[in-house]
Amino acid sequence: MSATKEQILGVLQRVKGPDLESNIVDLGLVSEVLIKDEKAYFSITIDPKRAEELEPLRQAAEQVVADIAGLKGATAVLTAEAVAGAGGSGGSSAAGGAPESARVTRARAAGGGNGAAAPRDANPSGPQAAAVPGVKHIVAVASGKGGVGKSTAAVNLALGFQANGLKTGLLDADIYGPSQPRLLGLTGHPETLDDKHLKPMEGYGLEVMSMGFMVKESEPVIWRGPMVVSALTQMLRGVAWGDLDILVVDMPPGTGDVQLTIAQQVPMSGAIIVSTPQDLALIDARKGLNMFRKVKVPVLGIIENMSYFLCPSCGERSDIFGHGGAMNEAEKIGVPFLGEIPLHMDIRATSDAGTPIVASEPDGAHARIFRDIASKTWEGIQSSAGAKPAPKLVMES
Repeated sequence: MSATKEQILGVLQRVKGPDLESNIVDLGLVSEVLIKDEKAYFSITIDPKRAEELEPLRQAAEQVVADIAGLKGATAVLTAEAVAGAGGSGGSSAAGGAPESARVTRARAAGGGNGAAAPRDANPSGPQAAAVPGVKHIVAVASGKGGVGKSTAAVNLALGFQANGLKTGLLDADIYGPSQPRLLGLTGHPETLDDKHLKPMEGYGLEVMSMGFMVKESEPVIWRGPMVVSALTQMLRGVAWGDLDILVVDMPPGTGDVQLTIAQQVPMSGAIIVSTPQDLALIDARKGLNMFRKVKVPVLGIIENMSYFLCPSCGERSDIFGHGGAMNEAEKIGVPFLGEIPLHMDIRATSDAGTPIVASEPDGAHARIFRDIASKTWEGIQSSAGAKPAPKLVMES
């Protein structure tokens, strides 16, 4: 007999909440529950400042659900929300602001409502955004719409960082349409290291995680927003990333739950917007850029992809999608223009073959473009972080 959502919520009532009096279900801390392939998935909303302290709570909840007959396992994720009135003198409950967090979670599960899920005004890179252990910098590669070559740009940019001497990871955050396994030629499933962490896959020296490793390439992920957010949180915090200088996040197109989750729950060093030159793409690119600005994530710059086409036979240049639109937009809104990536068959062919051009042709012209963009991005990260040059030692005579 299959387990039901009611059974899961019933056993979760045995788990005491952060106040050690009420249970996590009655406190409204459990998000919508998903049962898939005889496994249960759910998230527990907490005050982010107590994430480490409440890890035993997560483990206890996961264990009681895993013990239900008819289930092969369970995954519980701690979902951190900003505490209402944090830093103030009121509005907090004994559960560390849990009722307000629960209202935000329920509003998201219902698809919105009274603005409860709107971006916070506070800087998400502040104290409420818990760092990912071992990861120094997290950079989102985003676009306002699909079809602009964002995933190809993301993987080659990650390889560009690596070529420039940085220890780099790549998170494919497009839960519904993961691309990185195909782009890197990776197959198989991540190894489980312990009860809490997965070992990332490795491709061309990059540490990689993607929903594409969990499901078949042809199998759709039919999940509602809260479960997508839970899966993303698990891939961010449930993966043993090790010591990384930078984690590149290949974002899904648009400005929805995934983008907000990453922006609000981890301290991001910045975001890069990928666009093609034409006006239609730039309209959507502005939306993505403004979303990051609203949640106080620095915009490190804009990349113009498919910027121009050079005929391999005659050498004639054609601006198929126009040219210079992203550069003009960057100048207009006051963000760096990181570079132009041409529309070229070699970039397309190596991507389809799972051999990204920065890895397969490291000395080629296209690889140099991505390495240069990586260098400019790193300079922007260091500048945003307020990095200062090392002091010079002066010997007194």
